[in-house]
Amino acid sequence: MTNTPIVSDPFINAGNGKNIPVKLPRLLSLDALRGFDMFWIMSGEGVIHALAKATNWPVLLWMSGQLHHTDWNGITFYDMIFPLFLFIAGVSMPYSMHNKMLKAGVNDAQFLPKADKRSIYLSMLRRTLILLFLGLVVNGLFKWNGYEQTRFASVLGRIGLAWFFAGLIYLNFNFRQQLIWFAVLLLGYWAAMMLIPVPGYGAGVLTMNGSLESYIDRLLLPGRLHDKVHDPEGVLSTIPAIGTAMLGIFTGQFLKYQSAKWPMWKKGVALFVAGLILIAIGSVWNLTFPINKRLWTSSFVLFVGGWSLVFLSVFYLIIDVAGYRKWAFPFVLIGVNSILIYLASEGMIDFQHTAHYFFGGLIQYVSPLWQAVWQAISIVVVQLALLYFLYRNKIFLKI
Repeated sequence: MTNTPIVSDPFINAGNGKNIPVKLPRLLSLDALRGFDMFWIMSGEGVIHALAKATNWPVLLWMSGQLHHTDWNGITFYDMIFPLFLFIAGVSMPYSMHNKMLKAGVNDAQFLPKADKRSIYLSMLRRTLILLFLGLVVNGLFKWNGYEQTRFASVLGRIGLAWFFAGLIYLNFNFRQQLIWFAVLLLGYWAAMMLIPVPGYGAGVLTMNGSLESYIDRLLLPGRLHDKVHDPEGVLSTIPAIGTAMLGIFTGQFLKYQSAKWPMWKKGVALFVAGLILIAIGSVWNLTFPINKRLWTSSFVLFVGGWSLVFLSVFYLIIDVAGYRKWAFPFVLIGVNSILIYLASEGMIDFQHTAHYFFGGLIQYVSPLWQAVWQAISIVVVQLALLYFLYRNKIFLKI
């Protein structure tokens, strides 16, 4: 016998005084939210932009405006898409580790046997390296224009790195220690950005040219930066991005926890309230440390993390708690193959050409004002058709 804690996750009573751990059900709401998030990148934004132009309706014009990145300080819905995806990756981690924890009979990832941890580390490292490589592919690696014209930082690379380091913290520290790490990451980044002077600019200059984050990028990042003097997926700003992934890990651990005091509906409400609290804290911090996606400021982490909790709580309460699932099926199709459709939409497949081939003959008879709308919708149809085919044939790109 060992003194390793026994699992406190879902169980059934075996009738002999012992509790047998059971597998966790897949969170359909998480797949749907991931698909909802990715939908706007793959083609949803095109539909809204076209509708706004065709109708000139105020609500659609507002939505269209929300589907553009903020130039610097401030926030739009489009700025939330990337961190929401990273947050979701964090939520998934405690679930993905659950079977190993059941097999080992532990209730905390830090108590996993060393052999299991080594296997997990190698798997995580492999996933991170693949994402770093795919990020380079999206950046145009195969259109090689020389080392100096190649951008090495990427969205997928940041997801891989932030998820990896957040995972290391999750696997080696208890929940209280994880919270301390989270606070240190955000407060440490804030202190560095505000107190460390940049040559020629001084300390606390949060501009594209003068920020410490941009200066570090110019020093350490090889090749071409996204904005010449700054990269939104740069080196230093990956530190608070780890915090975004950790918020997801906290959420995953909470949802996975089983107690009569915490039925599913109560968890959903708690996530919603927690989200509002984080939004409020992020808004207050914004007064001295502006919400800024390109710098991935600590206030940005909290503000967008709050909205991520709100989005997840709504999907969770509707889909997993209330059981209304059919409406979310298109989003689930996207969510279970999110990396594949992201890569395809970033230039690996010309969906516009394919959609025009199938629907162009019909669309030409539509009023010119509405042709762009139907063209955008036809792209969505082609993408969902591909994803449905992959789903029916159980073909999923797993990294």
